Amino acid sequence: MKLTASVTRDGGWFVAQCLEVDVCSQGESREEALRNLNEALELYFEDEEPRDIPEASIEYLDVAVGQ
Repeated sequence: MKLTASVTRDGGWFVAQCLEVDVCSQGESREEALRNLNEALELYFEDEEPRDIPEASIEYLDVAVGQ
């Protein structure tokens, strides 16, 4: 199964979040956060019934800040 992940930095940690299902993880590096997310997703789907998961769409927004 192919899923989409977003990785952001939060202080000294990297946070990886799956965009299709509500699962996230963290690590001290980008790679560790993604490995941990992969493990968390495997555990999540271990007890889940197979189902159609909608494809994630990445959109970029221009947001006016401080105006």
